[in-house]
Amino acid sequence: MECKTRLDHVVINVRRGMDAAEDLCKALGFTVTPRGYHTLGSINHLMMFDTNYFELIGIPKVGEIKRADLIAAPVGINGLVFKTDNVDTTHAHLVTLDMAGEEPRAFSRPVELDGKTQDAKFRTVTVRPDVFPEGRVYFCEHGTPELVWRPEWLSHANGTLEIAEVMVVTEDVPGVANDYARLVEGEVNALRDGIRVVDLADARLSFRTPRGYREQYGDLASDLGDRASIFGAVIFRTPSLALVADALEAMDNPPPATIGAESIIIRLPDYDSVLEFVGPEE
Repeated sequence: MECKTRLDHVVINVRRGMDAAEDLCKALGFTVTPRGYHTLGSINHLMMFDTNYFELIGIPKVGEIKRADLIAAPVGINGLVFKTDNVDTTHAHLVTLDMAGEEPRAFSRPVELDGKTQDAKFRTVTVRPDVFPEGRVYFCEHGTPELVWRPEWLSHANGTLEIAEVMVVTEDVPGVANDYARLVEGEVNALRDGIRVVDLADARLSFRTPRGYREQYGDLASDLGDRASIFGAVIFRTPSLALVADALEAMDNPPPATIGAESIIIRLPDYDSVLEFVGPEE
């Protein structure tokens, strides 16, 4: 059975550290969109690819805190978002699975283009928080995709083409993989060393144990602490690892990284996140 669900974006929660996170992503060779201000009270920056994107989300340094959930949530990779053409239909699907969280909600953020301000509009629907304790899992319906996917934001100095994979680390690999497969209407496939994968229409979800995760990433891995599961890494595809290596070499204070022949792994200590860059598909 071919999965038709597509990845929309992956989110790193930076809380009040948005300025430094923006600078870091630019230094890593990403083209970063101008700061956005959601009607919900959060702020963001995006790194756009052809079909999906990477988001930094946080709250303003001053003023009323309208997104207390971002303060309560751990810093790091805490949002996995799938595409939907209709959040109402998706909500009905979540109800059927007994995974439904909040009712669908609408929000927007202003986007300035060519001297004119327009509202980028979104509708989202969430999975109940206790289903996937690794972070927020939800679906996004884009009302104005033309204001989000802009040609001037799709090219990156580090060559990144897409988010190719999101890694979930959990002791219950079979159970969690099966839950995601039900959610996205896909299939679980077993790989080596107990790894499970669910292939979306345009990306992969992978699942491995904490032990396997630490064996793969060593000192760059995040610590689960007392959490049952985490989003362990975001894997990006680039046509040239040399472009990523060049970005790291140009930084005055580069983050911890391992540069290999087949991938470059970077740890962002301030945001407890692991980013991996891999070459083109063979």
